[in-house]
Amino acid sequence: MDLTRFRQESEVLRHSSRTRPGRAALTLLVAALLALFLLFVTVPVASLFLRISPEAFFRSLAEPVVLDALSLSLVTATISTVIVVVFGTPLALVNARHDYRGRDIVDTLTDLPIVLPPAVAGIALLMAFGRRGVVGQYLDVFGIHIAFTTVAVVLAQVFVASPFYIRQAKASFEAVDRLYEDAARTLGASPWTVALRITVPLAWGGLVSGAILSFARALGEFGATIMFAGNFQGKTQTMPLAIYTTMQGDLDAAISLAIILVVISFAVIAAVKVVTRRKF
Repeated sequence: MDLTRFRQESEVLRHSSRTRPGRAALTLLVAALLALFLLFVTVPVASLFLRISPEAFFRSLAEPVVLDALSLSLVTATISTVIVVVFGTPLALVNARHDYRGRDIVDTLTDLPIVLPPAVAGIALLMAFGRRGVVGQYLDVFGIHIAFTTVAVVLAQVFVASPFYIRQAKASFEAVDRLYEDAARTLGASPWTVALRITVPLAWGGLVSGAILSFARALGEFGATIMFAGNFQGKTQTMPLAIYTTMQGDLDAAISLAIILVVISFAVIAAVKVVTRRKF
């Protein structure tokens, strides 16, 4: 018995001695890859903060182009997020709770703006709502013009940002245990009451995180906006468009706007992490 045990222990030691160098090499490789990736991400972002002095940053914030772009972006992104939440929540709830003919097609069309190039989204909106567009030509009869206005900015943001909320909302609704909904129905609650009093509160954390992501996507929209709304200061020039414009003559203003967007993006990520961990 002792000899057999000795042989087994010797075999284990030989196996561990062979695998130890391999594990060490794998650990070093993973550490090197992580370090390279972190450097690749952090160095460009850190360069923005190192490229401009605090005095130049705050001085740029007082320039009209920066103030106009900042205020317009915050207002339009907020409006578009509200629109997405109001219209996207019922759609996400229906798709999560009901199996109807064509649901896969609806899901595919909902996700389409995620993979659609922003320039394609912009020209598609222009062909639909422009003055000679499929819908715009009828609006033009009543003197309603959407393209190259602030309304166009909101529509472009809604188009590209809606999937981020709807996908998250649908996943959150699907994660809600139907046992609670069934119990409410047996007590006589209507479908509307069940949705408002049971389903939505239980999925609240996912809905909030989806709305935050949608707001961030709307805030950073560039391609569809410039194609459909144009680039007019104080009217359609959002922060990404202002960065593109000021890069040609005022680098400090462009960097200042970029820093603001970086800070907002970091805050959005932190907010999503806090919301998803919090118990509602």
